[in-house]
Amino acid sequence: AGKSTHRKLQCGSVRAAFQADTGGCPGAQKIRFMGTVNLLLRFTEAAGNQTALGTVFQIFNAIGDQCPIPVVKTLKAMSALTEPSVIEVLVDAEVPVQNLTRLAAGKGLPCKAEKLEEGRFAVRMEVADPVALQAGGEEAVCYPDQRENIVVAIASECMGHGDKELGATLMKGFVYALSQQEVLPRTVLLYNGGAKLSVEGAVTVEDLKSMEAQGVEILTCGTCLNFYGLQDRLAVGSVTNMYTIVERLMQADKVIKQ
Repeated sequence: AGKSTHRKLQCGSVRAAFQADTGGCPGAQKIRFMGTVNLLLRFTEAAGNQTALGTVFQIFNAIGDQCPIPVVKTLKAMSALTEPSVIEVLVDAEVPVQNLTRLAAGKGLPCKAEKLEEGRFAVRMEVADPVALQAGGEEAVCYPDQRENIVVAIASECMGHGDKELGATLMKGFVYALSQQEVLPRTVLLYNGGAKLSVEGAVTVEDLKSMEAQGVEILTCGTCLNFYGLQDRLAVGSVTNMYTIVERLMQADKVIKQ
């Protein structure tokens, strides 16, 4: 129970709107494809892993679309909702991810951004109350990449000195707050104990993935991963070395150290 699985649904190129009844795939009852898609859909075997919104999962392919088209498509999808839904938008660059994430934040929607592979990103929004969402229109706005050459260097899995449990809680809050900033850093460096923040099972992984999807470079010290025996458990970003760490620090306009 609770174990996730990945099953491939061969859609080929599906145009316009197509609705599939997943039938024997517990965890998702209705999947709607909008546009032209060829996707790996992620299902769950146990109802305990099912999203609370449950029934309708809409996927919009905005790969190749120039801004603000991904935002426009998402706003149109939102305006057409009649029941609690999950909307996932696929894009091929960091700027649309940033704008879609900003759109979700402005509407108070839970949002998760993820880099699927090089040049492929997914932004997922959960709409619990479509009726409330319709109140007040919103113009589709596309902002340029607002990242500055800020480097955040994290050398510990805990924030501050003193109680470790409190320090771990503070660090979790710090990474989350960092991911919610209007202007994101260019790079996050993780070394020494900070290397533990980017591995499987770490509570900070999802927030780091969200930043990575928006173009933030997440670099974890390879020597540190090896020292802690975590070299095979990196879950986000890439492995780096001391030369690159020093290079990023030297080239930064501002360094924030934790």
